[in-house]
Amino acid sequence: MKLYTISMSLCVLLLSVCGGKANASAVDLSQASTPKKPNILMIVVDDLGWSDVGYNQTTDLFETPNIDELSKQGLRFDQAYAGAANCAPSRAVLMSGQYGPRHGVYTVSPSARGNEKTRKLIPIKNKRGLSTDVITIAESLKTAGYSTGTFGKWHLGADPDKQGFDINVAGSHQGMTFHYFSPYELPNIEDGPEGEYLTDRLTNEVIDWVKSSKDQPFFAYVPYYTVHTPYQAVIDKVDKYHKKGIRSKREATYAAMVEHMDDNVGRILEMLSSEGLADNTVVIFTSDNGGYRMTSFPTPLRGGKGSYYDGGLRVPLIIRWPEKVKPGLDHTPVINADFYPTLVNITKSKQPNQVLDGVDLTKHLLGKKRIAERDLFWHFPIYLQAHNGLTDQGQDPLFRTRPGSAIRSGNWKLIQYFENNDFELYDLTNDLAEKNNLASEKPSKVAELKIKLQTWQKRIGADIPTKLNHEYDAVINQQLIAEKLPQIKEW
Repeated sequence: MKLYTISMSLCVLLLSVCGGKANASAVDLSQASTPKKPNILMIVVDDLGWSDVGYNQTTDLFETPNIDELSKQGLRFDQAYAGAANCAPSRAVLMSGQYGPRHGVYTVSPSARGNEKTRKLIPIKNKRGLSTDVITIAESLKTAGYSTGTFGKWHLGADPDKQGFDINVAGSHQGMTFHYFSPYELPNIEDGPEGEYLTDRLTNEVIDWVKSSKDQPFFAYVPYYTVHTPYQAVIDKVDKYHKKGIRSKREATYAAMVEHMDDNVGRILEMLSSEGLADNTVVIFTSDNGGYRMTSFPTPLRGGKGSYYDGGLRVPLIIRWPEKVKPGLDHTPVINADFYPTLVNITKSKQPNQVLDGVDLTKHLLGKKRIAERDLFWHFPIYLQAHNGLTDQGQDPLFRTRPGSAIRSGNWKLIQYFENNDFELYDLTNDLAEKNNLASEKPSKVAELKIKLQTWQKRIGADIPTKLNHEYDAVINQQLIAEKLPQIKEW
């Protein structure tokens, strides 16, 4: 009887292939052979420094076991860059696939920050968010049938449900939460039980939505508010880091927030596994910019959030796609503008009717072809005041950065400052900390990169501030710099 059943099943299969009466079976086979579009999970942590994850730390203080395991399962980029050194402009580059001069989001408004008498130029006016004319990643993915959800910080002006997202939890113009424990008092999210932690709540929302959306391809964008200020964490975790030797309450709380974030990343990854989604989900884990420098967590990079040295721009990046992307370490310089064209290709979405400044990394990720060497650019025609002169490691102690542009070409980095048309040149191969300015020693290299940078500025239509600020006082500027310099420790 069993042999008869197997034979009949084989006949049905042959009939379906040959166009016989079992046509329905033929349709089923055809559908089964059609590759299912991959889901996309993009986790963007706020202000997480390049060295602030366990696998990449310079101490043994941070505990991020879930991210560390993800780094073993995915391709880890150690020279990944944000499109800008602070929150809103970096997110604008990511969501639009365009460099700053195209969309005009340069900072968190206003653009004139710091003591007016120390600003020589009138900075370029900043746009507070992306125009709805800009086609976002989410809008492009929707053309391929993706459901889209964002869970956390948006910070790009118009609410994300107007820019391609089907569901928006806690996203608005607001760039931070003032309360990590409920009541949150955030737009677009109902307060939970008193004391509920925001990172936990956002993760709950992601998990519930993915479970309800898994029958079609989904794009889950998870821009956690953490680890941005204010530093607030569960007391037990904070005490744990005090016991590990961190005296500062602020820094112990920060480490606790990093661990709590890692716990929640682990929850999402576990959900993908338990729901049978892990193998067909591209997971991207990164940060929006560098973190604030803290004495307990030394880093080989110069500067931090808001700085156009690598400490403000270089970020952790892991991409996992099982059976597609081979795990390992990749030294290729990439930038978050690359996510857009890459995801459009991977998902077979419609190409947007706008310039994309990033490059498609698909073949590179799949091990088929390395991307051609190209230059990376940043444009920051505004002022951002110092956060802490002792740790910012800026060009001077008054500002994290003054108006300028930067280019990374190969392993060289050139920074141009517009106030006096000054240039700094660094060899990142031999000077990761950007301590040794080689501009005076290598004028030919400066000239070469200057031409590249100016060509890019002209091609992209970069607004460069040239109007003088009549309130500027050169004597006061130098006096304040001189007063602060003795306070700056050697680094």
